[in-house]
Amino acid sequence: MNGTAIVTLSNPGAILATALAGELPACDLFLHRGVSRRFRGERFDAVVDFTRGIFGRYRNLIYIMPAGVVVRAIDGLPRHKTADPAVVVVDAAGRYAISLLSGHEGGANGLALRVANVLAAEPEISTTTEALKDLIVGVGCRRNANAGDIVMAIKTVLRQARLPVKCVRLLASADIKKNETGLLAAADQLGLGLRFISSGEIRATTKHFNRSHFVSSKVKLPAVAEPSALLAGRRTQLLIPKTIINHVTIAVARENSLSLASDPADDSIAPAARKKPLRRARSSSATLRTSSR
Repeated sequence: MNGTAIVTLSNPGAILATALAGELPACDLFLHRGVSRRFRGERFDAVVDFTRGIFGRYRNLIYIMPAGVVVRAIDGLPRHKTADPAVVVVDAAGRYAISLLSGHEGGANGLALRVANVLAAEPEISTTTEALKDLIVGVGCRRNANAGDIVMAIKTVLRQARLPVKCVRLLASADIKKNETGLLAAADQLGLGLRFISSGEIRATTKHFNRSHFVSSKVKLPAVAEPSALLAGRRTQLLIPKTIINHVTIAVARENSLSLASDPADDSIAPAARKKPLRRARSSSATLRTSSR
């Protein structure tokens, strides 16, 4: 199996499918026969029968249609989590990218995140090992930042705060950084997903974070690391405010379980983050200070 199949039943879905095909490698588009002919793609009649024909041919299957339809379409086809294709479902409005099948071993969790980044959607991942991770690390960096510097900055901030890397669910940054090879490589080195938050969402959010005139003058955003960390999760609180190490800015947010904490929408900066600033790094190679980035 190789490549990605994108399957949709509707004209709105075809718009999203076309956008995805332009950003994801090795994609084939499959459109229901009722979709307008102005959209390019191979046609099919019934999604259930069609799915039985492609299920074993592609490594990734992205369905842009109701999740219930996809569940019925793949019924009886999955064999084992290490062999089944990754299946991601996107609603026709492009609000959510749901990891439905083969989330961890098959790569659907990572695929859902990539789809969400393209569509500015919310990735929905229910794998227990991922759901229990509650830290999101926001990253801001200069153009062409080195992957090693980014990894070192993340590890230093987490170590200073006595927070284990294994509890980090995501790295997050602004969409203006989506082509930063150093940032992408850093996420790969750490084995973490990387979510990009749209600039429009950062500008519009009512969450509280420290704003930077420097960042605003450079990239026309009020900040990058803090809002990215806060917006990349649900019910987030800022645990570690923006901190700079060798020109890389790091902020850490914690997601709160609904059963353990109330929604902090009115006060998204945790009291601990205000009262206990991060200790200065002892290493002479790492300059650590509060950042305007």
